[in-house]
Amino acid sequence: MAPVRSLCLLGMLPALGDAGKVEIQAMKHDIMQIQAPTFDTIIGKFRDSAVSSLWFFKEDNSADQKFLDEYNKVAVDLKGMAKVCAISCTEFPVFCDKQGVKETPTIMIYPPNPVPAFKYEGKMEQKGITGKIARFMSDNSQKLTKDKIDTFLSTDPSKPKVLLFSNKKSSPLMWKALSVDTVFKRTVKLGFISEDEADIVQRFKVKKFPTVIMQRGSKGETKETYKGELKFNDLHAWINPYAESGMGDKMAGGGSGKEESVEEAKPWLVQEVPELTSKSHNDVCFKGEGLCVIYLTEGAASQADIEMLTGLSKKFTSQLSDRGAKMKWMWMNLAVETNYKDLFQPAQLPSAVVFNPHKRLRFTALDHGEDNEVKGDQQGIEKLVDKVLGGDARFKMVPGQKLPAWAQREAAAGKKAEL
Repeated sequence: MAPVRSLCLLGMLPALGDAGKVEIQAMKHDIMQIQAPTFDTIIGKFRDSAVSSLWFFKEDNSADQKFLDEYNKVAVDLKGMAKVCAISCTEFPVFCDKQGVKETPTIMIYPPNPVPAFKYEGKMEQKGITGKIARFMSDNSQKLTKDKIDTFLSTDPSKPKVLLFSNKKSSPLMWKALSVDTVFKRTVKLGFISEDEADIVQRFKVKKFPTVIMQRGSKGETKETYKGELKFNDLHAWINPYAESGMGDKMAGGGSGKEESVEEAKPWLVQEVPELTSKSHNDVCFKGEGLCVIYLTEGAASQADIEMLTGLSKKFTSQLSDRGAKMKWMWMNLAVETNYKDLFQPAQLPSAVVFNPHKRLRFTALDHGEDNEVKGDQQGIEKLVDKVLGGDARFKMVPGQKLPAWAQREAAAGKKAEL
């Protein structure tokens, strides 16, 4: 799908520059010139989601002739993002009268419904007109925080997620325009992240602002950083293949076309080192092959903890690639999962266990030493895993071969509690 075109010459006027008339030229201007019969097709039918402007002019009016270049600057500013249109009151006087136009140049702005159209009353200058149009640009992007990022990434897994990291406080105009694009608003999810969100910035290893990153794939396995200019049309061209390819189509069950809700989202599927909870434990650890390396904490794992565990995961995955063995990495908050604290009985925190969830439930814990001199840090966890891989670890059976009860967790408003 091509972006909104800002140049569409319908019914070329016979006006000539030498005759002192307004002449909008296809190769020179970015203004969309319309006819009265096409007003509804070009502007009216898109009022639910788009903002447009319409300049009413008279071909032989000297004020309109002087205004042409200034208005074209607005069209250049908003190219692809909004329809910057013009209509000749010389050719369509009845239409102009019905719109209440008494003199020209006059600009009408048509915001998204239900805001009514209104006459622009400011200075007839590029900056003021552009700013007024931009004020009514809708924004379908989501401002993301540490608490929202995982749900955003895991909901609607078929849709590419495009993230703008910025040192500004709110979405820029071009980002808003991308979010309301006719196809993108259905097939792509756009997020905005301020540099103040340090945990997300660190997680995606963003070093400069602005930066745009796309994450795609059912488990977010593909990440790509945009390397072009931060311009609307360039970004649109970069995103568009993944929207048109079908990756952005709604996930459907049996052809129902039903999108996955926030309640059905599984954030742990897109996290490099997920938290082990009642909802995630089957996907994260207890289903599939491999041993589970569980980092035990008293509270939420920090971003530094996640990065340390991610590094260990990559290191051991590389070492085990030719041995047919697999290790899955995760963390558990023992301040919440108190029954597991009783099961694992760590001498100190943080700590770690390696859990074997297959056939007979059993685990081996990090030995902190007689004087607790061994810490639950990178070095301590490496020694624990090496011990397991070397066949020297002693595993302890889970009593009764039954997992302890998982903690009930308070859900956000509107969600069911985690059981």
